[in-house]
Amino acid sequence: MDDSLLLLSLFLPRFTAAHPPIHHVACRPVGHAMDVPVLVLVVVAGAAAAVAVPCLLLAFLCQRRRKNLKPYTHRRCGSSPPSGPTLPVSTPEYSSSWSFYGSAAADACLQKLSLADLAAATGGFSPDKIIGDGSFGFVYRAVLPSGAAVAVKRLSRDGAAGTGDREFLAELEVLGSLSHPNLARLLGYCASGRDRILVYELLERGSLDAWLHGDAEGGEALPWPARLRVARGAAAALAFLHHDRRPPVLHRDVKSSNVLLGEGFEAKLADFGLARIVRGSPAKSHVSTQAAGTAGYVAPEIWAGVGTTAKADVYSFGVLVMEIVTGHRPSWPVKAKIGEKEVDMVDWAREKIGGGQASEILDRRMGIEGQGKEMDEVKGLLEIAWQCTDALHKNRPTMEEVVTMLNKI
Repeated sequence: MDDSLLLLSLFLPRFTAAHPPIHHVACRPVGHAMDVPVLVLVVVAGAAAAVAVPCLLLAFLCQRRRKNLKPYTHRRCGSSPPSGPTLPVSTPEYSSSWSFYGSAAADACLQKLSLADLAAATGGFSPDKIIGDGSFGFVYRAVLPSGAAVAVKRLSRDGAAGTGDREFLAELEVLGSLSHPNLARLLGYCASGRDRILVYELLERGSLDAWLHGDAEGGEALPWPARLRVARGAAAALAFLHHDRRPPVLHRDVKSSNVLLGEGFEAKLADFGLARIVRGSPAKSHVSTQAAGTAGYVAPEIWAGVGTTAKADVYSFGVLVMEIVTGHRPSWPVKAKIGEKEVDMVDWAREKIGGGQASEILDRRMGIEGQGKEMDEVKGLLEIAWQCTDALHKNRPTMEEVVTMLNKI
């Protein structure tokens, strides 16, 4: 028996013996009426003590047991590798009042920066520093006092009410606690007044969109080995979000401008402003029936109002692969021959792939001619894209299956 319980069992009999029940007390004559109030007080005090003492002993017992419990250990943050740039730590100009999934982890992993620091680093958010635009704002190249170069996305304050806040929270919610080689790394954030600002690692080679459509510095065409590597990287990022992250995440805006390129042309999936966390199976859970994404990349079931599942991201990835191989923007119609009617890029590519004419839709700037290893790789990649863009979402592979197929090319 626990020693505290033993103490309680020994004490209670003694207490009871010291205070006999009221029916053992002899009645006094009327002349001693003044003793009655005294007797009542004694009885009440005894009853109170009988209740209080056991409670105190039980509290003592609970306290001892609580001391024997192991303290809770907070999980260490692992979202930011130690080799990344060091951000200046400034006193925030706001008091954080929002809540979001995993907020404690995100808040511990990210730097809080002041608006003054970021304004100084971007030359007052000068137009000359703009290097791109996200879903709801411009992206600036910034140099911090430490000398580190970063990308700063300042969310627009002129859009629909709450739009910037939703994107801001979505990016913090998803990227604030994630780490993967093929995800653009979020380093810090600022929320001051109406300003919502996100700070990322800077990827000097820019976006895949710029390389595919002639906006890259020098106008250099992206060679085939680099394109294949980009496709592998984007697939790995989506497979991680859908299958390795708990709960899973849907990106909902996969496109070439949201794929950034590292020094070795490794793909980094970025811009999670439309991302949503899935409750349940990513293949079955419908996050929203509201259309989200960019024209040309959006799965047909979303336009039909069915809702978003992971298979919508798979469709967008298939479109991205077609864009990588053909060099055509998905949002622009294609005219295969002079005089022919313009058709949707995806329909055009699917018809050629299904008819065994994949070699006719290649971006000629890659310089792939005839048969050989590179042509086999191209055809293998287009076959994956053909499966991913099936009109029926149930017929599309998962991103895990896509990665397995890519590893066989």
